[in-house]
Amino acid sequence: MARRALKLASWTSAALAASGFCLYSNKYLDPSDFGAVRVGRAVATTAVISYDYLTSLRSVPYGSEEYLRLRSKVHLRSARRLCELCCANRGTFIKVGQHLGALDYLLPEEYTSTLKVLHSQAPRSSIQEVRQVIREDLGQEIQDLFVSFDDTPLGAASLAQVHKAVLRDGRTVAVKVQHPKVQAQSSKDILLMEVLVLAVKQLFPEFEFMWLVDEAKKNLPLELDFLNEGRNAEKVAQMLKHFDFLKVPRIYWELSTKRVLLMEFVDGGQVNDRDYMERNKIDVNEISRHLGKMYSEMIFVNGFVHCDPHPGNVLVRKRPDTGKAEIILLDHGLYQVLTDDFRLDYCHLWQSLIWTDMEKVKKYSQRLGAGELYPLFACMLTARSWDSVNRGIGQAPVTATEDAEIRDNAASYLPQISQLLNHVPRQMLLIFKTNDLLRGIEVALGTRARASSFLSMSRCCIRALAAHKKKNACSFFRRTQISFREAFNLWQINLHELILRVKELSQDQSEPNPTNNFNEVRRGARTPDDNVACRNLDLSLVIP
Repeated sequence: MARRALKLASWTSAALAASGFCLYSNKYLDPSDFGAVRVGRAVATTAVISYDYLTSLRSVPYGSEEYLRLRSKVHLRSARRLCELCCANRGTFIKVGQHLGALDYLLPEEYTSTLKVLHSQAPRSSIQEVRQVIREDLGQEIQDLFVSFDDTPLGAASLAQVHKAVLRDGRTVAVKVQHPKVQAQSSKDILLMEVLVLAVKQLFPEFEFMWLVDEAKKNLPLELDFLNEGRNAEKVAQMLKHFDFLKVPRIYWELSTKRVLLMEFVDGGQVNDRDYMERNKIDVNEISRHLGKMYSEMIFVNGFVHCDPHPGNVLVRKRPDTGKAEIILLDHGLYQVLTDDFRLDYCHLWQSLIWTDMEKVKKYSQRLGAGELYPLFACMLTARSWDSVNRGIGQAPVTATEDAEIRDNAASYLPQISQLLNHVPRQMLLIFKTNDLLRGIEVALGTRARASSFLSMSRCCIRALAAHKKKNACSFFRRTQISFREAFNLWQINLHELILRVKELSQDQSEPNPTNNFNEVRRGARTPDDNVACRNLDLSLVIP
């Protein structure tokens, strides 16, 4: 019996060793694909991070300089461990990590700056895996569909990667191919995250990040359906067709499935690449204005919002036919549909913030779920300090000191921020993310918080609220009256914008060193003309 047991153990050991060697030596099999490995890695990382917070800060007086210094170190260590986990487990983990990295004014800087690298460290599927997905979904080999197909992807993201190809009829296309294992792993990954977040909440009751899991659970299936992405692209192209500066690549439906999306190939530089714009003589202020118009229209007027405007998804170029600057909007998998009640309350809130009507700021913040945390809500929304909100976000320039203050407070108020994010409508979460991504682009271009952005927002708020009032007006006379006031107020804003552009142009011509001026703007300084325009703004925004 002993000899049999020993023999069985020997054969089992040999089989396991051989299996392990095969798995290790096979480049198409990754240990990360196995559920036990992914779960073990996630549990271990969560345990180490939790233990670090529990032990490192225990013996230091809360709020002291030593406490703040140690807390920053713990934040940084934990952020690096979390980033390593996302890179190792890939797919859904990278997607959620990218989301966290975009929340600049909601999370400590140690987390956001560390997790931002996930946008450039997304995994790539091998060309064999790409061929397999195309074969399974389109029923043909790559060489049967395309004259040429670049093996090296143009770019890779958490859920898919994009290749350049040429169809048999000569059309140059971009082929978006989903990573083959993401679909199967996503639901299990979300469940694992949910369990881990609940476990951490038992140790740290103030840790309320279930909102993040809920958002991933709701949005991931939509992002994994490329047919849904194609429909979104066509909808937004039709919705914003009056903007001649916007290009949404055309979808080729005959060769698109849930995991493969074929679209028109359009080339350009990333929207935060100032050097590319200077080389191609593209005006950064014009691009910033266009971006503000586009997103104000989506949010305030249409309530259909592209929620992933990181620089890789927003390109710029000069149109080949006209030479005018053009924005190319990519990756339409994630959109937020705003209800009319939410959209109108959000319009009122932004108007109140621009007018510095603090009673209405409180009223509409609370209607949007902020409760008594409405000052924090206003600061998160505007990325300004409460003092600046009270003085008027269009009056006081953004300074480097204020920026640092906001980031420091993000760490101090993390429990309150988590509580707030758990109570606001789910629609607000993606709006926060979108705002932060757009703000990051403005900072990179040196155009943050210029008066033109407030003008665009105000114009769209006026149109949205006027349209709502006309819809509910009971007489032709009342509708005419509302239309007249709307037209008059929009005319006033157009006049302010014209004055602002003339003053900017004259200042640019008289500025001896444009580089120094750009650096001042990047640090947050605003020109005097911006402040004048913002002070004049509230004269033009009254719709009874």
